[in-house]
Amino acid sequence: MPSTGTTLLTIVGITTSVGAYLADWNETHIYNPRWPPHAKFHNGQTMSMGLVLGLTTLYYLYRHASTPELKSHYVHTAAWTGSIYWITQLSAFLYPGALAVDPEFGTFAPQG
Repeated sequence: MPSTGTTLLTIVGITTSVGAYLADWNETHIYNPRWPPHAKFHNGQTMSMGLVLGLTTLYYLYRHASTPELKSHYVHTAAWTGSIYWITQLSAFLYPGALAVDPEFGTFAPQG
């Protein structure tokens, strides 16, 4: 049975990989006709970044290690790559005019 840490990092890896697609592949984001092409470009970039970081998290979490030291290094790498997307998402609130929701679709999440 996997450890609690492995289970949590697995959930983070899967959520990071598919979460942005579930949240953004709809009329509020990528199919929003009011979004300019450059905004859609950055939305696509964000979704792809989440996919790559999530898959990298899972790769390092489940990669075979020949020594306990190497396994520890892989787990630390998985924890770091699993955190990057979410840390940058939190930092998005620091940008002028940034909101977590799109007012044209209401003030609550999810908006899809």
